[in-house]
Amino acid sequence: MRHMMKTVLAVGVLTAGLPVAGFAQDAVIRIEAKRGEAAANEAAAGWSRKFDDVVTFPLSGGWIGIALGPLSPEEAETRLAELRAAGEVPADSFVAEPGSGVEFTPVAATPSDDAEPAQDDGAAATVPENLQVNPVMTGGQPDNAPEPVAEPAAAAPGTYIRLQSLRTQAEAEEALAEWRENFPGAGLWHLPGDWYGVALGPLEEDTALAWLAAFKQADLMPGDAFTSDAAEMGEEVMPGEAPDLPAPGEAQEMPPMDEVQKALRWAGLYEGGIDGKAGPQTRAAINAEITGQRLSPDPGTAMRKLIERRAAWRDELGLTVLEDEHTGLSLTAPMDKLQFDRTERALSIYAPKNDSGAALILFSQPGGQQELVDLSGLVTALGWVPQPKRVIEKGHVLLEGKNADHHGRAEGWVRDGRAEGFVLIWPANDPANQTRLAAEMSDSLTRHAPAQDDPVAPGSETDAAENVTGQP
Repeated sequence: MRHMMKTVLAVGVLTAGLPVAGFAQDAVIRIEAKRGEAAANEAAAGWSRKFDDVVTFPLSGGWIGIALGPLSPEEAETRLAELRAAGEVPADSFVAEPGSGVEFTPVAATPSDDAEPAQDDGAAATVPENLQVNPVMTGGQPDNAPEPVAEPAAAAPGTYIRLQSLRTQAEAEEALAEWRENFPGAGLWHLPGDWYGVALGPLEEDTALAWLAAFKQADLMPGDAFTSDAAEMGEEVMPGEAPDLPAPGEAQEMPPMDEVQKALRWAGLYEGGIDGKAGPQTRAAINAEITGQRLSPDPGTAMRKLIERRAAWRDELGLTVLEDEHTGLSLTAPMDKLQFDRTERALSIYAPKNDSGAALILFSQPGGQQELVDLSGLVTALGWVPQPKRVIEKGHVLLEGKNADHHGRAEGWVRDGRAEGFVLIWPANDPANQTRLAAEMSDSLTRHAPAQDDPVAPGSETDAAENVTGQP
């Protein structure tokens, strides 16, 4: 009897058969989605062997939803619970309300393989000649039917970092392009519930959780980002790549904070003082190092790796401690590229070695803020720092500028009744090492002995310039 009823229902659908627009209150039980008409028809035909009320309806991006209904939302929720409990629909099936204007195409109920043939009662049903029957209803394919489209891939096993969820595919693709600026391996998934999600993965669960916390701390991911298992990701729309994010490993003790600050300054991430305190600037720089290099999500481990990189760079560049007897100053300098040239009044000048293009000037004289400003004017007048940008503060002066040949940086302080500091000249085609060297010199400059030849108090900037001639 049930098979006879299904056959009668099939005829009824065929004769009624054109798609019908859903009303605003209509709901359906979404059980599957396929890209392309051929794939959707084939899947829907299979479901129609089990259920009498299978419908298809269009989704965005060429996808077609396969569902049961239409029903009222209450009926749909009740029936879905029963079907899930009986294991008759996929576990990720859900109730959807496509809204008014969405056309549901009924799919003819197809007898199951073990169905008994229907009894011929002499009243054969006919189909109007002008009715265009959906091929899935008749079990056939038109001659011009498109080739079946490959089914979308499911998410690879693992844990994913969910970055953002959006309602439409167009919005999600736009968001994905933005996310890929910081996370090139991000991908796009069609999530259960007919949403679209931008995510990063797959990863091991502990790795995903550790990096999620690190990225949130650095404000590279929103506070509501979270992790999901592959089973919750739905179907892949735009493939991503598994990110190269190492496992957290065992947490390591943070190195001394002053060493951390020096390493962060060397990396160009920190411009504050070397005071050994983990203030807001220091914490922000630590987060920037973790998320920029992505070597470890653990702060202690990441800082130790940074200090190791700095030490290797120092060895490669041949940095040593220079103790200058004329000024009494000492600092870390690339002496493989410098050679002592001469002293003039308050200056000690080191010229390029082997055409390295590098030079170093140390200066020290009794005085205060005015003497420091006068020395900065002398540096500018001699062209050591071309077209400089000046930062003049109480007890501190910083000048930076460059031309086609070299990059110059001068930095000076008022310390213990003296105006003292350095000028670094470095080839313009090596800006990365120039920045790092300037940070090393700034952090290491100190006094190791009294100055040997303090000049007479300078009369003017012009007088000083007359006694120091030419480029170093």
